[in-house]
Amino acid sequence: MIPLPTIDSHAPPLRVMALHALAYCERLFYLEEVEEIRVANDRVFAGRALHTNLEIEEGEQLTSFELTSEKIGLTGRVDCLRRRNGAYIPYEHKRGRCARGQDRSPQPWPSDRLQVIAYAALLEETLGEPIAEGRIHYHADNVTVRVPIDDQARLDLREAIAKAHRLRESLERPPIADNENLCQHCSLAPVRLPEEVRQQQDCEHHPTRLFPPDRDGATLYVVAPGAHVGCSGDSLVVRPRDEPTAKYPARQIETIVLHSFVQISTQAIRLCARSGIGVHWLTASGHHTASLVYSAGQVQRRIRQYRALTDDNVCLRLARTLASAKVESQHRYLLRASRGKELRSSLKPVLTSLQSTLALLAKAHDRESIRGYEGAASVQYFNGLRLLITPQVPESLRFVTRNRRPPLDRFNALLGFGYGLLHAAVMRAVLAAGLEPAFGFFHTPRSAAFPLVLDLMELFRVPLWDMVLIGSLNRGQWNVDEDFVVTRAKVWLSEIGRKKAIQLFEARLQESWKHPVLKYSLSYARTIELEARLLEKEWTGEPGLFARSRLR
Repeated sequence: MIPLPTIDSHAPPLRVMALHALAYCERLFYLEEVEEIRVANDRVFAGRALHTNLEIEEGEQLTSFELTSEKIGLTGRVDCLRRRNGAYIPYEHKRGRCARGQDRSPQPWPSDRLQVIAYAALLEETLGEPIAEGRIHYHADNVTVRVPIDDQARLDLREAIAKAHRLRESLERPPIADNENLCQHCSLAPVRLPEEVRQQQDCEHHPTRLFPPDRDGATLYVVAPGAHVGCSGDSLVVRPRDEPTAKYPARQIETIVLHSFVQISTQAIRLCARSGIGVHWLTASGHHTASLVYSAGQVQRRIRQYRALTDDNVCLRLARTLASAKVESQHRYLLRASRGKELRSSLKPVLTSLQSTLALLAKAHDRESIRGYEGAASVQYFNGLRLLITPQVPESLRFVTRNRRPPLDRFNALLGFGYGLLHAAVMRAVLAAGLEPAFGFFHTPRSAAFPLVLDLMELFRVPLWDMVLIGSLNRGQWNVDEDFVVTRAKVWLSEIGRKKAIQLFEARLQESWKHPVLKYSLSYARTIELEARLLEKEWTGEPGLFARSRLR
């Protein structure tokens, strides 16, 4: 009999389900077991429901229990253990169909076979007696397949365990699987973006859409001064001073944004941490002050990020790509908005300047030059932006010059507040991708804002707030007196104004558009996460798709 390896007792045990993932796809194993990214899709939930609802067959007890071996370094829960002719047999239940041999005879899938072999090895050590076979019942076919626990089975398990430990020690994420069919129903397809990578590698590949079109949960904004956020069971409870209490199930919330003097209880913070809900604090003006997020299990991703972003060549390439994308978006927006002959003539110097900046960015040899060109382009862009405001807009709402911290007029108050909302949305996406927000490639650390978040924000300032703001001004949606609080030192939005801005921003996030390169439609909310995930691919061996989205 081929012995199994003895594992260092200090190493954490492998989950048997991790070996199942390894046999299915090495990249899936790495993301789940090493980077600890686990996503449950409808197939995963259906499998869990099957195991929950398994009936007890007449005269037989279905027994499920945990098994752990420090010697071979495995742990897992066997679906069912039965006694047959004096011998124990581990059973696995699968909701799908079995594989088929050349003669169409029922066969186990390789990942299912390895899983039941691992359970047999755990049982042998626990019970102190050999296990001759395991069985897998495929419910879609109503077929039970026998798996012999022989020397070949033990050799396959030994090699799988060794491969798993090698991957655990590696910082390099395995490539996407050659077999495209493996990706179609993978729960991590929205994270690893295999179809997007295939399209980048082969321009003739027609990708199957696996990335979700919209976000999974909502953002909860609490803007009323003196409001309190608590919890009851698995729900968040918001208690404003002068309004009815509202309750929100935690499973429906992705992010909480607390404005100004809003309080949140320790119990609510614990619920958010347990549920993966980010909590972000903004000032009344919309500036970011702090964030609380759960970030365990992201060591490998962040080491790769640090390693890449300490390389000047990588940072230069990303900075040039980012700045070019931003300036091109500014140019396209002004060009699209200036359809009248008179307005186009007024904007011509600005448009010409932005085009010249794009040419300079393509030749820039250091990040300082790129920052200088981008800053000069922003000055020109805001000069053009004021020309888009129609004569019907009140003078007190018009744009004169850019100012911030604090904003000194109503336009800058609106601009800064919207950028604060965008900061929270980008922060959520950066953290969802497992990136370190404090380590960027274009912005330098300043105030409480995170450099990488500021970097990614540059792609979305124009489409997600500048366009929204100019449109709302020209439609007369702002009330000069009701929506603002004006003092000699600064101007900020009133509670009514903040709610109005949030409604406009959220409506924009829910709008869908078609990605010009990937050729599928998705909401702007999902687009932010997509760009964060594409950014990470720039230093994980699959570059080329970051910051390629553009305004039409």
